Amino acid sequence: MPTRAVRLNGSEVTADYESAGTGTSQASEPLLYWLRDRLDQHGPRFGCGIAQCGACTVLLDGAATRSCVRQMHTVADEADIRTLDGLAAPGGEPHPLQRAFTALQAAQCGFCANGLIMGSLAWLESRIAAGNNAVPTEQEIKDFLSGASPDNTRNYLCRCGTHTRIVAAVGAAAKEMIG
Repeated sequence: MPTRAVRLNGSEVTADYESAGTGTSQASEPLLYWLRDRLDQHGPRFGCGIAQCGACTVLLDGAATRSCVRQMHTVADEADIRTLDGLAAPGGEPHPLQRAFTALQAAQCGFCANGLIMGSLAWLESRIAAGNNAVPTEQEIKDFLSGASPDNTRNYLCRCGTHTRIVAAVGAAAKEMIG
């Protein structure tokens, strides 16, 4: 059984993964299953299994990645993976996105929260890294979450209907992150 060594939420971890085939016909278990089943990460969730809903989103080397379709053999050794499980600061202080989602009750059932928080985190961090220190407008946040933004072509689904609170939470967290 092959093994992968990565940096998960700031810690070096190593775990086996299921693999089959070789060369161009190689296949392996999804990153989502590896994280949940072997490394006890329960933030990323299985939603659709076809990279459409975002519930499985993790940050892989800083980029929002749909872990339900990313096969383990394509994840490089020493890759940096961040999940919702490790987002809080040392000592347990919640991340600004976690605080905003809680304070504004942005997640009714909570199933979508992982994807919305992790996707928004990657988006906001990439904006800040590019030197864009403007708090995104409500329309920019809506465009990002719907996949209509030039810097995001994938949507994030919430079936409970808390969209206005989600947009407000991303905006509030952005103010704090940029602040």
